Amino acid sequence: MLTEIKNVRQIAGEARRRWFADESMDLIVWHDGQRPVSFQLCYDKKAEEKALSWKPLTGLLHEQVDNGESGGGRYKATPVLLAAGDYNLERIKTDFIKHSAGIDETIKALVLQGLENN
Repeated sequence: MLTEIKNVRQIAGEARRRWFADESMDLIVWHDGQRPVSFQLCYDKKAEEKALSWKPLTGLLHEQVDNGESGGGRYKATPVLLAAGDYNLERIKTDFIKHSAGIDETIKALVLQGLENN
């Protein structure tokens, strides 16, 4: 089940961030002070991690997470997001619902709305 990570680093000039995580998903939600306004849902963390990012003006964006561990005897690089292909939205929504039982209903509603209005 997704649980909130406390004391998340906040970035000056950005909306306030909240971060929820479990073994298979991460959810980062940005707040405008009163309500959640955008999110990034990372899924399939144990396999080939991907991210669905949603903002009101741009909609839903699907990306693959390159975790920076490509090997070759180098140090781990900074993770980056790369373009990703198709995805199974129904499976992701079902997994999110299952993992988000303890999350505030306002946040869940934003995520589900963003996933449904892609």
